[in-house]
Amino acid sequence: MSSVSSNAIQAASPPPRRREGKGWKPFSLRRQPFFDDKNRAFWILQSCGWAGYFLLRTLSGIANAMGWEFVLHTALLTATGYSITLLMAAMYRRLIRIRPILTWIVSVGIVVLASAIFSAIETWSWATFLSPGSRPEGVQFFGSILLTFSLLVAWSALYYSINYYLILEEQTDRLLRLEHQASAAQLAMLRYQLNPHFLFNTLNSISTLVLLKQTEQANAMLSRLSSFLRYTLINEPTAQVTVAQEVETLKLYLEIEKMRFEERLRPRFEIDPAASKARLPSLLLQPLVENAIKYAVTPSEEGADIDISARRAGDKVVIVVSDTGPGAEDHWVKAQQSTGVGLANIRDRLSQAYGAEQRFDTESNKEGGFRVTIEIPYQLEVAEEPK
Repeated sequence: MSSVSSNAIQAASPPPRRREGKGWKPFSLRRQPFFDDKNRAFWILQSCGWAGYFLLRTLSGIANAMGWEFVLHTALLTATGYSITLLMAAMYRRLIRIRPILTWIVSVGIVVLASAIFSAIETWSWATFLSPGSRPEGVQFFGSILLTFSLLVAWSALYYSINYYLILEEQTDRLLRLEHQASAAQLAMLRYQLNPHFLFNTLNSISTLVLLKQTEQANAMLSRLSSFLRYTLINEPTAQVTVAQEVETLKLYLEIEKMRFEERLRPRFEIDPAASKARLPSLLLQPLVENAIKYAVTPSEEGADIDISARRAGDKVVIVVSDTGPGAEDHWVKAQQSTGVGLANIRDRLSQAYGAEQRFDTESNKEGGFRVTIEIPYQLEVAEEPK
């Protein structure tokens, strides 16, 4: 005896079939939640509930030698209860959405009225089929209406409890969808911050080359910049890429910066094959490399080494970006405060994507330079379902 919403959908149609080889083979059936179709669930529970009522009362009458007339009496009561509760369900569907106090007051009135009608039919049936000529009065009629009232109260309680549970579940699902959309919007905003930030720095470098009349280098840098942007804009702002794809993006970016610093910029990659297929937010590492260039390579006449490594550690992926620059803390404090993008952006993106399952640490190397360590869950690309 479940609920039936005002916008209940029709029962699911039989699964489609498709031709395979010379014969027909049905699609594999997927398990469907019982309350996914509330209309179907209501009719199943309603029918099973009253069928159980008929069976139990019939067996009780036969056990007490009531005769087959009692079966007819029970059948009439079952049909009466089935019909009355259908009318109650139609009214409850409208009551469940109004103020709770009005819902309960009107519902109690409906149960009392339905109990009186049910009991009147029951006493008439008893006097007609089981005890002709008798007229139950007083305590007998009160006992009948009390039992009927208890039955309909139990039906109403079950109806409302299931409906309120489904309403709560719908609200929870809606809230989860809104939280997911808000998280996706936040990730998109953080990801979009990187494009103008990176473009400003790169175009500034190209402008410098033009002022120095190094037109060939400026043209080459523009060409590589277009390749880098074409590569990065393929992905959605909230999309994740593999470590291997992120490394390829970094190499495109470093080719651009190599035009400026030449031998002063010495990048090295050490990527564990076991970690190369792991997923991470796109352009997550580019701000780290950019800051390393800005605060390790730029201030030094000899330049600096920039090491990017990734390895798998159990169910985690550990990514390290380090340099051989000065390693002074104030440089990296400035890096965090200079534009509000770099390191703060990475922390926010990791938090949005992985919550408490990520780690972001910064430290100075003992031999000089600075190191950033990122630890994220090891996640592979989602495989497509077989057709």
